[in-house]
Parts: sequence; C-alpha cells; structure tokens
Amino acid sequence: MPAAAKSAEEILLAFAAAVRAAGVKVSTERSRSFVDAVSQLSIENRSDVFWAGRATLCAAPEDLDTYQRTFERWFTPVQAVAQAEKGAAATVQAAALNEDHEAPDGSERSEESLRAVASRRELLRHRDVATLDAAERALLHHLFDELPVTLPSRLSRRKLPGRTGRIDSVRTFREQLRHGGEPGPLKYRRTPRKPRRIAWLIDVSGSMSPYADSLLRLAHHVLQAAPHQVEVFTLGTRLTRVTAALRAPDADDALALAGSTVPDWSGGTRLGEVLRAFNERWGQRAVARSAVVVIVSDGWERGDPALLGRQVERLHQVARRVIWANPHRDKPGYEPVQQGIRAVLPHVDDFVGGHSLKSFEELLAVMSNA
Repeated sequence: MPAAAKSAEEILLAFAAAVRAAGVKVSTERSRSFVDAVSQLSIENRSDVFWAGRATLCAAPEDLDTYQRTFERWFTPVQAVAQAEKGAAATVQAAALNEDHEAPDGSERSEESLRAVASRRELLRHRDVATLDAAERALLHHLFDELPVTLPSRLSRRKLPGRTGRIDSVRTFREQLRHGGEPGPLKYRRTPRKPRRIAWLIDVSGSMSPYADSLLRLAHHVLQAAPHQVEVFTLGTRLTRVTAALRAPDADDALALAGSTVPDWSGGTRLGEVLRAFNERWGQRAVARSAVVVIVSDGWERGDPALLGRQVERLHQVARRVIWANPHRDKPGYEPVQQGIRAVLPHVDDFVGGHSLKSFEELLAVMSNA
C-alpha cells in the first residue's frame, strides 16, 4: 500500500479511536469496516467520510449525536487548528476534507500532511509507551494489528505419508501384498511440524503499570494468532491466569475482562513466590514443559532475589526457551544492577527490551525463532 494511503488509513483509525473514547462502543472490526467503506468512496469528500463512519461505527440511535459531535471536531477545518495541539489529533489537519474533492489548501498541502502522519507513525514505533498521551496510545494500539506473529514450531511425534522423506516399510510391504507380492513404488513418511506452546508471564505491579496495558495488548495479539497454543498469566503479589479473558476478539473488551480478573493490578510484587506457584502448578504440566516462556518484568523484587533465581532456573530446566523482556533494557545508561535481574540472568536464554513498538517487534522475532 502506498505511503499516502497508509497515512490516510491511520487518520481514519485514529478518528475511530476518538469516537470510541467519546463513548461509542467501536470494536476493531467496526474500525476496519469504516476504513474499507471509505476506500470504496472518496477520502477527500467530507460527506462520504461522514456517512461511511455513521453507517459502520454507530450501533444504536443514541450513538448518532456523539458521533456527529466527534466528527465535527475532527473534520472541520476551523476546529482542526485547536485539535492540532492535542497529540495524535494533529493528524486532523490532513483530514480537513471538503465537498469538492479537493484539499482546503490544495493537494500539495494534503500530501505534506499525509507524509507528516507517516513520520509520526515512524516516531511512535520508537517512542517509550510510558511517555505517550491518550491520543498517541490510541493510535499505537491500532498498529499492534500490523505486528507479524510467527509461532515457533517443533517436530511432531506422529508420522504422515509423504512424497519424500524416510521409507515407510510397513506401507510399502502392505502395498506389495495387495499386488501379490510384486515389487512396487516405495512409500515414504514425513515428520510434520506443529506449533510450540507459548506462555506469557506479565508483571503488572506498580513499577510496571505504565507498560502493563500495552504488554497485555501484545499478548492478546499473539494469543489471537494461536488461541489454543498460548497461555497468559499476570504476576504481582499473586499469579493470575488471564488466558480466557484475552480470548475475546476485541482488544479493549479483552483488557477490560482481564482487568476485572486481576486483583493485584498496580500493587506490589513478589516475583520469586509467584514464579514458584507457577512452577508448582503449571511448570511440570503441559503449559511450561517444552514451551517458550516469555517473562516481562523490570525485575524489581521485594522478596528474596535468591528465590527468584532458583525459580527461573527451575523453569529453565523444563522449558524450551526462557525469554526475559525488561522495558528498561534498551534505555540509554541502563545496567542490570537490580538484585532480581542479576539473579535471573544466568538462567534466561534471551534478555531483550520491551518499551516501544519496535522493541515489541524484536521480542516477537526472538519468540518466533525459539
């Protein structure tokens, strides 16, 4: 898709997020339907955009007034100047559409504005999510849908018929017997690959609260790619399984369900004790055994760091690979001086960052290659 088209799509998705923030229940599917509808009409025609949004984003009559007020704030040129000071709403200037299929100040200004949105998009990939305002977060959340998810795989124990591979002597002999013992073509068998299990353990304590929302959205994105291969837990003062909540297709609904499930959100943290509970209940069972385990935490431990180290070592013994993501890992001047981090580093296979969209892409790449 051309850069200008992608920028225009981003403007429309940001507007859908603004309608949701105003109180209309706009799901991810409705947002995509809105973009598809506008693509069939004309993004430069204000009327086309209005009616496409009204038909796709509004689910009930009471949504219409809220939708119209939000649309006027976003797509009225006079008000676009005021909106430009509100973070991601600066993209409104590019979306100030008129009825004559022309940009208010000519197509050149429109193209410049669209290029500015593309630059904003690239900047967001590198921004620390803890520093984003609400509008920028809404824009970033739509970019999660573009993150590539490739699940790690392993060889299956079952064998399947194939055109190449090892000779299947049983099938070969049976085929020959059917033909009276006459020699015939050789039969082969192959070993298929199947997705490997993945377990996400996300720290939701107070020190991780600026990142917890985005990290759970990332886990939701991975889980949607393989609902039966991914398990998600939160770590705080206790262990909470949120897999069922994150199976909801819409990310906002899934996080709302997860938030109601987690009793220790933004509280303290006892990583060693919580990981011991995970090992005792899940580590020796199907979830962690031969799985890729992704732990996302800054490593601040109020309990015994030695206990934390022992539990990560224990987990490493049963898992295929242990990946530890720390939001501070790639920040300038960071050194792993916390006692908790120093205790676990000898027992993890990969120590990566986790504070921006770019670092999330790198984390998914490490997970895929595990």
